Amino acid sequence: MHSLSPHRLSPLNALGALSPQTERYKGVTCREVPDVALASVATRKGFEQQTRTVISDFIGTAPPPVEGFAGTAISAFWTGANQWMVEAPYSSHELLADLLKGQAGDCASITEQSDAWVRFDLEGDEGNLLRVMELLCNLDPRQMKSGVAVRTAIHHLGTFVLSDLPCSLRIYGSRSSAHSLYHALTTALHAAL
Repeated sequence: MHSLSPHRLSPLNALGALSPQTERYKGVTCREVPDVALASVATRKGFEQQTRTVISDFIGTAPPPVEGFAGTAISAFWTGANQWMVEAPYSSHELLADLLKGQAGDCASITEQSDAWVRFDLEGDEGNLLRVMELLCNLDPRQMKSGVAVRTAIHHLGTFVLSDLPCSLRIYGSRSSAHSLYHALTTALHAAL
């Protein structure tokens, strides 16, 4: 008779390591940020104002406009017409989608997104960040200002870029393409600086 040993599983980050990956080069840091809970919110027809109120109550400020993001510890960014992604610290909001569903009721469709996306933060001097972004995508980074959230392609991957300029950018991409996105970010970092 064989004894069954208990599973000894360890959670891995999107890049496959136990700890988040970080690349520093010439004053700019590219950092994997795994501790973020995400939930998508899509307004149901006829409930636009109710959904906006739910998001406003949840993030503590008005929902972000088109191509914008708003909030501090808990925030939201625009993803489409009457659609937002809400982000919060995973440690305190592991059940973010359930919390939002409890507040929204039938006025919005809410979906858990935490495991579908990977987030990388670029941090450093604004001029250096803009040079890196010029190599990465077709955005005009000089037109970006704090509070802007835009959808773009980086290395043929669909991404969202959230601007906290002058010192940081948040980049969301598909978790299944985490290695490709990280490679594109770090390659641009070394090429631009």
